[in-house]
Amino acid sequence: MPLREEFEHTGAWLFKWRSYLPVGMLIMVILTLFDYHYLGNNLLYHQLWVLFCLAVSYLGLFIRIMTIGHTPEGTSGRNTERQRADALNTTGMYSIVRHPLYLGNFFMAMGIVLFPRLWYVVVIYIFAFWIYYERIMFAEEEFLRRKNGERYETWAARTPAFIPNFSKWTKPSLPFSLKTVLKREYSGFFAVILTLFFLETVGDLFAQGRVIFDTMWIYLLVLGFLVWFVLRTLKRKTHVLDVEGR
Repeated sequence: MPLREEFEHTGAWLFKWRSYLPVGMLIMVILTLFDYHYLGNNLLYHQLWVLFCLAVSYLGLFIRIMTIGHTPEGTSGRNTERQRADALNTTGMYSIVRHPLYLGNFFMAMGIVLFPRLWYVVVIYIFAFWIYYERIMFAEEEFLRRKNGERYETWAARTPAFIPNFSKWTKPSLPFSLKTVLKREYSGFFAVILTLFFLETVGDLFAQGRVIFDTMWIYLLVLGFLVWFVLRTLKRKTHVLDVEGR
């Protein structure tokens, strides 16, 4: 099989299983915590570092929110079975980078990977993400190339694949839809809190030899769960979050 077809075939397969890369990285992070200690052996520094990790993950979520909030139905989805793009997005986040959702995913997982403060874990993650998502992005771009032809070629020629060029910003063609964001990103919001809460608890266990439930994290976990539960219920049981054309 020619390399171009092989890359596309592999990318299409990885596209179906792309949600499992963060799971593999989480397992690796957990395995590094057996020798975990607080930053500078100081609890305050440790807490500040964990908040920094949370901020990095939510930077990724913010990128996803700014992408999904302006995109029409049939694009920028969480589908895992096949490529789907009823329209070519070229404005908003898609005017500065061709794969803003994957850029968001990168930072969401990076916040988790940074937790143990081990440089080699970060390097492994970057290379794994690069190899894994490069094939997925190749497959997606081949799909878009066939579907949109010259329009895609023109857009791709001026828009970087992964590192944003903010000078290329073009105002989104659709207004921001908070309902669409709430409907589609509530899981990611809670997953970040739940994952860092778990790592924080395991880290405390190995650093101090006992489980510590920090009040701040208890509040965050309860808040995250309530947001997740309410939005999941609204999505599944009502049409409150539905927006026509989104």
